[in-house]
Amino acid sequence: MQRLFDILFSGAALVVLSPMFLALMVVLRLSGEGEIFFLQERIGRGGRRIKLFKFATMLKNSEHIGTGTVTLHKDPRILPIGGLLRKTKINELPQLLNIFKGDMSVIGPRPQTQRCFDAFPEKSQAVIVRVRPGLSGVGSIVFRDEEKMMDDHGNADHFYDEIIMPYKGLLEEWYVGNSSLYVYFGLIALTIWAVIFPKTEIIWKLFKSLPKPPEDLRKVL
Repeated sequence: MQRLFDILFSGAALVVLSPMFLALMVVLRLSGEGEIFFLQERIGRGGRRIKLFKFATMLKNSEHIGTGTVTLHKDPRILPIGGLLRKTKINELPQLLNIFKGDMSVIGPRPQTQRCFDAFPEKSQAVIVRVRPGLSGVGSIVFRDEEKMMDDHGNADHFYDEIIMPYKGLLEEWYVGNSSLYVYFGLIALTIWAVIFPKTEIIWKLFKSLPKPPEDLRKVL
């Protein structure tokens, strides 16, 4: 059922959004470094590598500059139009192609680069690769301001590796263990709601069994 909806949703969305995609392709070609798409290797279902599609929002070879595949709020590698695309999450929409192909689902754990995947505890890694990664998911909604959280912290790498990723791993474990059509459609609705109302905390009311965040995160989530 979920795979069928993935195909129907991604196919319909690609058709409906195609005019916007074409307009953005022209803008991206004429601005920044002239790149339209950014393909990055991520960890997918079963631990296999997939090529993730995104609209280009950062400098070429940005993964080899500064903080690598970890992006901070107001990262200097982000191109002018890239900031808007990232804030609205429009840069993620080409992943509808990944969903249609079967590499991803609409909802699931966000696919990570190898460096970020390795920051998950081993137990979380083993659970996460059981399912297709998602365009959105519980971890994405809870940590929708992740870049700003890290930017506000003195030691961003330590905060990411020791605080964010262990808890995010627990959230993704929760999703895999509680996967159902109710959770699937509920997280789709919450994703749309969170884009419109970024400060919303409704996810904690809708899914009361979510793992409680550690003390270091409660004040920033």
